[in-house]
Amino acid sequence: MSLSDELRDELAQIAPTRRCCRLAELSALFHASGAWHLRGGHVAVHLDLASSAAARRAFALLRDLGVRSEIRTYKRSSFDQATRYQLHVEVDERALKVLREAGVLSAIGAPLEHPPKRVVGRSCCRGGYLRGALLGGGSLSGPRDPHLEVRASGLDGARFIADVAAREGVELAAVERRSHAVAYAKGHEPITDVLVLAGAGDTALRLEEHAVLAALRADANRLANADEANLVRAARAAHRQLEAIRALDLDALPPHLAEVAELRLRHPSASLRELAAKARPPLSKAAAHRRLQAVVKLVET
Repeated sequence: MSLSDELRDELAQIAPTRRCCRLAELSALFHASGAWHLRGGHVAVHLDLASSAAARRAFALLRDLGVRSEIRTYKRSSFDQATRYQLHVEVDERALKVLREAGVLSAIGAPLEHPPKRVVGRSCCRGGYLRGALLGGGSLSGPRDPHLEVRASGLDGARFIADVAAREGVELAAVERRSHAVAYAKGHEPITDVLVLAGAGDTALRLEEHAVLAALRADANRLANADEANLVRAARAAHRQLEAIRALDLDALPPHLAEVAELRLRHPSASLRELAAKARPPLSKAAAHRRLQAVVKLVET
C-alpha cells in the first residue's frame, strides 16, 4: 500500500461531530474532485475518488447531511488500470441547500472555485477542509525525500488551500500546471505539520521516525568512531521516547509533560537542548531530559 493510500485510509476514519467541520470537509472534497453535468435539464455532480475509503467517507458525509448519493466504480484507462470510485449526486432541493451552505455553489447555483471564508472560519473547520482536500485530491510520496501535493481545479483554489494552512501556521506553496494547480510541501517537517493539522497523526509519525533514523545515520557517517556510541544512545533514546509518546493519550498528561511530548513528536531529530529552547517558557536541558524520562516511565512502569 502506498503512502497516499495509507494517508487516505487514516483520514477516512475521522468523523467530526460538529456540523461546521463536516461542511468544511465536504466542501473541500467537492472542490478537489467534483465534476458538474447537465442531464435532461437537471444538474448533477459526481465526486471522482482514488480509494474506497475516501468514497465511503464522502458517502457518509453526504448521508449525515441529508444528501442522497450513489457509489459507482470504473477502471482508469491509463496503463495501471486502477479502480476509481465515483459518488453521483442528484442536485435536488435538499442537496442544493447543503452545497450552498458548504460553499460549493453560489447563491444562484453556479460552481465556486473555492468556498467563502466563512466555511473555514474556525480552526477546527480549517483542519476539516485540509482533511477533505487530502481525501479528494491529495498525494504523498516518501518516506525518503517526501513530497505532498493537494490538487485543485485552478490556481485560486490552490492558493485558498495554502491560505487555510497558513492561518494555522502551516506553510504550503501553490503552483499552476497545464491542466490543474496544486498546493504542495516538501520535506519532513512542513509535511508533518500539514498531516497533523488534518488529523493524520500516525502517517506523520511514520515520516518523522524515518527522519530521525535518516538524520542519525547521516550524522553517524560524518562523525568519528569516538562519537558513534553517543549517537546510537541518542537514537535509541529518541526512538524509545517516540514509542512511549505514541502509546499515551497526550490529552491525559499533565501540561508540563504534554508540552515536551508534543515537542518531541514535532521535532524527533532535535537535541534535548533544542527541545528545551522550544518550550514556552524555555526549559533547561536537564529539565527537558527529566520530563521525557517521566513520559517514558509512564509506559514502562
